[in-house]
Amino acid sequence: MNRIPSIDFTRGLVMIIMALDHVRDFMHVTAGVQSPTDLSTTTPALFFTRWITYLCAPVFVFLSGTSVYISLQRKENLDETRKFLLTRGVWLVVLEFTVVNFGLWFDVGFHTLIFEVIAAIGVGFIILAMLLKYSAKAVGIIGLVIIGGHNLLPLIPFSDSSILRAVIAPLFGPTVFSIAPGTTLIMGYPPIPWLGIMLVGFSCGRFFNETTEYRQSLFFKVGLSAIALFFVLRFINLYGDALPWSTQKDSLFTFLSFMNVTKYPPSLQFCLITLGIMFLILAVGERLPARWASFAFTYGRVPLFYFVVHFYIAHVVLLFLLLMQGFSWEQFSFANGGFGRPTGVTSGVSLTAIYLLWMSIVLALYKPCVWYGWYKATHNYWWLRYL
Repeated sequence: MNRIPSIDFTRGLVMIIMALDHVRDFMHVTAGVQSPTDLSTTTPALFFTRWITYLCAPVFVFLSGTSVYISLQRKENLDETRKFLLTRGVWLVVLEFTVVNFGLWFDVGFHTLIFEVIAAIGVGFIILAMLLKYSAKAVGIIGLVIIGGHNLLPLIPFSDSSILRAVIAPLFGPTVFSIAPGTTLIMGYPPIPWLGIMLVGFSCGRFFNETTEYRQSLFFKVGLSAIALFFVLRFINLYGDALPWSTQKDSLFTFLSFMNVTKYPPSLQFCLITLGIMFLILAVGERLPARWASFAFTYGRVPLFYFVVHFYIAHVVLLFLLLMQGFSWEQFSFANGGFGRPTGVTSGVSLTAIYLLWMSIVLALYKPCVWYGWYKATHNYWWLRYL
């Protein structure tokens, strides 16, 4: 199947950036004790190290929807596509709670289960499978309504004891459950807001049937319009994000406050700025010479393989780092959601070292991703479609 270079380039670029966030989570000296977006404790460098990675999840989810549309058009088989989405959706949820969760925590007891982006995509595929009978335009409208309207939910006066609130809350916002003695489920990526992004991505898939010139012009216009709307809504400070900006100690930190939008769940303003930037990257990718973009292409062609493997590599690097810092295996703590880092003591490395480790891990994955991309392209095994 012919691939679309601008999609592979955009997806590959954000996958590279994504690894920076996870390396920081694992190994930065203040990870786990300080939020990088807490303006009372962060630095501009740490803030933007976190902020730039905001691009990753929405782009990944959006382009997952786009890929479904393109696949449907090429196969021209609604039933086959629906069946594949249902089975792959279930598979992704299972993968999240097994392989991905273990790679994240290295906890053989699975004391903490977290519902993140892979499971959100899986649930999105399942719901999208049920919507394939509708036009792409109708699906896109549903997605826009979700993106633009879910920030109204907190305004509904549910009582604390409301059963409806208990049912809806995990679907729309981060929630923590105790599902068994010693086992906690964290809904980090509530599925409905992320579904909205996927549905809009599916609807936009039809633009890839147009000429390169048309797509490039359209993507620039959409990207700039989304970013402009973000600045308008953010300046008004009334709707579209649960965290209003405010004047800070200086102009730089006031700007950080302005840009400090909500990812959990993805607010309207979060979606406007991140997807707006995504459309600009897609527009650039439409005309980017292949020799300049080939590095990002490599990762964008095997996103799930890269996603899973980079977790394990980064986590193993963390354990070696801890051993080098003088900690013993007996001090490692896995069951508390701390990735193995000893509790009550300082560990980890500086932000400069985080960037060096990030680049090293990305480069270490280059050849494996080249090989796996070749393997997928030259083998037609059915199970490769799920990986």
